[in-house]
Amino acid sequence: MRRLDVNDDSNVLTCEETNDLQLFGDLPAAVLSEIAKRCRVRRFAAGEHVVHLHDESSELFFVLEGKARVLLYSPSGREVSFRDLLHGEVFGELAAIDGGPRSASVMASVPTRLAVMTRRNFMDLVRAHPSVAEALLRHLVTLIRRYSQRVYELSAMSVEERIRMEILRLALEQRDGGNNVTLSPAPSLADLASLISTTREAVSREVSRLSRDGLVERHGRDLVVSDVERLSKLVEDSLA
Repeated sequence: MRRLDVNDDSNVLTCEETNDLQLFGDLPAAVLSEIAKRCRVRRFAAGEHVVHLHDESSELFFVLEGKARVLLYSPSGREVSFRDLLHGEVFGELAAIDGGPRSASVMASVPTRLAVMTRRNFMDLVRAHPSVAEALLRHLVTLIRRYSQRVYELSAMSVEERIRMEILRLALEQRDGGNNVTLSPAPSLADLASLISTTREAVSREVSRLSRDGLVERHGRDLVVSDVERLSKLVEDSLA
């Protein structure tokens, strides 16, 4: 797909935006201003790839607006998703650290605006500012924990259990203290299937079963998790 070239103020990275980015929140204003000058801003259309698996590029990317998805493709062409990246999140960090090829593809899920930093500029920041290095370490540990959990789920849990776990995970991420959470817009059945490595039909069957049990309700593009505590108990019991 054609890359969008928009020459307006939204293509200029501000200090305020830089302060919202992972890794840079603890830096003083003068440093944030310098970082903003060292970043390029690029726009990507929905469905456009930012990087491809095994690319030799080494830039670091931050999501300013929109949403991007980390994914791989099976030999048959089936999409396997790992995570969605939202405002402030970073990707491309592995290639920026070791200069190796990309370990996954990243695609813009919706029109997306990204800040792009070269590997050299990023490594200079890491060396000059311990808080950036510490934030990077915490970020990498979070990734390791997340993917370790994914490996466990794929190895030890049934498809139905993985579907319940993913819906619960999404609900807990958006929960504000109540027992009722609306995922709006909810991920599509195909997106859920891609995230947990199964088929759309399997997700549809399990969502229908959860709906009959009073745990979820579909309202147009939204999915209401009607009883987070009961869904959590169901997941816990399956892991016991």
